[in-house]
Amino acid sequence: MTARTEPPWWQRAVIYQVYPRSFQDDNGDGVGDLAGITRRLPYLHGLGVDAVWLAPIFRSPMRDFGYDISDYRDVDPLFGTLADLDALIAAAHGLGLRILLDFVPNHTSDEHPWFRYSRMSRESPKRDWYIWRDPAADGGPPNNWLSEFGGSAWELDPATGQYYYHAFLSAQPDLNWRNPQVVGAMHDVMRFWLRRGVDGFRVDVMWHLMKDDRFRDNPENPAYRHGMPPYRRLLPLYSADFDGVQDIVAGLRRVVDEFDDRLLIGEIYLPIERLVAYYGERLGGAHLPFNFTLLEAAWSAPEIARQVAAYEAALPLGGWPNWVLGNHDRPRVATRVGRAQARVAAMLLLTLRGTPTLYYGDELGMEQVKIPPDRVRDPWERNVPGFGLGRDGARTPMQWDAGRFSGFSMVEPWLPLTPDATVINVAVASADPGSLYNLCARLVRTRRRNAALQLGTLDAIAARGDVLLFVRAHGPSRTLVALNLGASPADLRVAGVRGHVLLACSARCEGETIDGRIRLAPADGLVIELAPDSQIPVGTASIG
Repeated sequence: MTARTEPPWWQRAVIYQVYPRSFQDDNGDGVGDLAGITRRLPYLHGLGVDAVWLAPIFRSPMRDFGYDISDYRDVDPLFGTLADLDALIAAAHGLGLRILLDFVPNHTSDEHPWFRYSRMSRESPKRDWYIWRDPAADGGPPNNWLSEFGGSAWELDPATGQYYYHAFLSAQPDLNWRNPQVVGAMHDVMRFWLRRGVDGFRVDVMWHLMKDDRFRDNPENPAYRHGMPPYRRLLPLYSADFDGVQDIVAGLRRVVDEFDDRLLIGEIYLPIERLVAYYGERLGGAHLPFNFTLLEAAWSAPEIARQVAAYEAALPLGGWPNWVLGNHDRPRVATRVGRAQARVAAMLLLTLRGTPTLYYGDELGMEQVKIPPDRVRDPWERNVPGFGLGRDGARTPMQWDAGRFSGFSMVEPWLPLTPDATVINVAVASADPGSLYNLCARLVRTRRRNAALQLGTLDAIAARGDVLLFVRAHGPSRTLVALNLGASPADLRVAGVRGHVLLACSARCEGETIDGRIRLAPADGLVIELAPDSQIPVGTASIG
């Protein structure tokens, strides 16, 4: 491997998540595809992002829209062909963009040849590739483990008289990562794509990969309350984040490290103190265990200051932070915090220390779409209705222009567009210097030019009422970020703080001098380059 003399590319990068079904339909079937993504790469290059992460594009029956894979080494015809993916990778690399694939190693489709062979008989050579158990004494499931998608996590196979385990849909049987043959096969899948030029992987449900080999019952959740989704009735003590999972992650990392400059990201919905364990021993795990803190945090300056400080304090030595404000599984950020605060959220995401991931359409302020009952596609919502678990509203087509189908397709899209697509779209936003899109583009450019924002430390953070303040530093360069998360103006006396405004949410005061006082309109934010003799604002807390 090449000796490294500078920080890896992913520490300097902004990652952009694309949900391929919803980005651009090129062949006119109402569903996005690889050729459509290739056509829109100049847009992503213009936005300034560095890497594009694609949700699954592998061959699949689409029971869970690609997270149920029937062939790990082929592209589903819905999205195109292997040649289309090769063309996308080549075009992206030509623009200086990296391509990351979604790797789903926890489970396959029940139509995968491995599982079909596994379920043929108890003596099948691939029986132990999946998790099979005899029924309980009463003939029921082997234990009390629950599926996140509703009901028992065990499905009876009448032909062989045993149950198989599925953490999600019954059509998604979990692989047995205690079997060395499974490990070897999945490592080879990774190598197949890495040799094809893929720049890394986001690993789906990484914390699920190891289960208790004694299959003990999960304990009741003492915090469970009426109205919570049924799967939360139990604590997944024995079915997720279990001993040995770090060895599996280390194995994935070793495969990635066989190739130069590749990235391993882990999807991990765990408390911070458990999340950081996925960096691995001596940082030999995931480069970036996804940090979803801001997806759940209350939108207040004190709470965000607390969460950021706790995360920074928990990071292992040398661990690089990362931040996410939106993804394909959670409601849109503009809906969660409001359209005005979406601008503040963008500034927060793109100025905190670490690698940010931007979800497609969030740079436009796309909001959660209310899906009519007859248009619901998400199996989670269908299986567990009434709990607000549906993810379709965050997966609707990208809004490119004011045309009938918003420039996404020539026909009715697979999911409905938001009613405001005629005004919230790329064509309108790119022409408006004050749009959220142009704010995001300016933030990305500012981040690239400013060493403190791109690679600097987080030296201090605090909340003053509704205002969040934090300082980024790199050598002599220091940058203060001030964000008003409230609905009222803020006027802060900050003795000793001097500098000039690099960037503002409203752009109204860029270039202005700051000398002991920061004024913020409601839902406003400033990025301030501090003078060499400027003090850190009084009342901020030191980090580290």
